[in-house]
Amino acid sequence: MKFFIDTADSREIRDLASTGLLDGVTTNPSLIAKTGRNMLEVISEICDLVEGPVSAEVTATDFETMLKEGEKLARLADNVAVKVPLTWAGLKTCKALSGQGIMVNVTLCFSAAQALLAAKAGASFISPFVGRLDDIATDGMALISEIRQIYDNYDSLATEILVASVRNPRHVVDAAKLGADVATLPPAVLKQLIAHPLTDRGLEAFLADWHKTGQAIL
Repeated sequence: MKFFIDTADSREIRDLASTGLLDGVTTNPSLIAKTGRNMLEVISEICDLVEGPVSAEVTATDFETMLKEGEKLARLADNVAVKVPLTWAGLKTCKALSGQGIMVNVTLCFSAAQALLAAKAGASFISPFVGRLDDIATDGMALISEIRQIYDNYDSLATEILVASVRNPRHVVDAAKLGADVATLPPAVLKQLIAHPLTDRGLEAFLADWHKTGQAIL
């Protein structure tokens, strides 16, 4: 499974990229707004920090303007994945951009039927929002399972399942077990993946025994 980080904070991205665990970045208008900076500058900076896809979202809702925005965003760097909403205008934009060889991330997916449409429109990534489904007492992981089953039935569908709205490490593990291609994580959740009390306890015991020897490696 590939890990993307869901943030527009270049400092966090730079720090996590140094671990070698980061395969890409997803942003959205809300995350860009938190930076207080110019969107185009932020996306360009992030694209320099990571080699993998960087999702940059259009803000228009009509096809003609979406397409123009998407083409402008794609010109910022070769690794930009233009993010469009799962609407008819978004799917038309996806088809037009993917026809130009531009990566497209179709976002705000909440049903397997929507995911099938996005794949047929040529989406590079489909972003099902598992956490938001869980919030309304619907099983977000059941959606991932449905999409995986549908995509696996057809060799012509090359769209990657990018699990979004991830709230906790359990979401990540469950998505990986179901065969999702990518999970995009808030920085805090990515850092939680490494945490386990038995790891901490074991390290404390090893260090305590080592200190008793009075030795030092350096």
